[in-house]
Amino acid sequence: MARCILYIGLITLFLGCKGEQQVTLDATEVFKSRGVEIPVYDFNSFKPLLSIDDGKTRIINFWATWCKPCIAELPYFELINSRYPDDKVEVILVSLDLPKQVETKLIPFVKKQNIESKIVLLDDPDANYWIPKVDKNWSGSIPATIIYKGGTSKFYERSFTYNELEKELKKML
Repeated sequence: MARCILYIGLITLFLGCKGEQQVTLDATEVFKSRGVEIPVYDFNSFKPLLSIDDGKTRIINFWATWCKPCIAELPYFELINSRYPDDKVEVILVSLDLPKQVETKLIPFVKKQNIESKIVLLDDPDANYWIPKVDKNWSGSIPATIIYKGGTSKFYERSFTYNELEKELKKML
């Protein structure tokens, strides 16, 4: 009996290991409305998203609905999201909007713009703590983007055109 349990355990272990690192994030809240779901994280819960090592290239863009340069570049992130396979590239849009405006501004914006990329809300008022942990040279202004794969990461405190974004992405692929 013990040998049978051992074999089942080993089979489960090996079948579950496909080279992918599973990261579970604990949202403090999840807003669901009009077919849109936006999880809310404090920085400590969000931080694992900055270092997943599963072979994918990740583009993490910090933005807000009140930021005009952020809004102007969002279609480029959406285009990247639609043109690259999910198993190669993941686009994560990190909203810095206020939680009290998620249902009145963020969700209607996401719905109107037909945004398909993963969206999360970072709600951590201690920006002096978490901004330098994202990148030591980040002043805190947005838009800001991280492109990373494994242990290689590049931070950009600026907006992009589509061609610029794709060029930087291809350096990581």
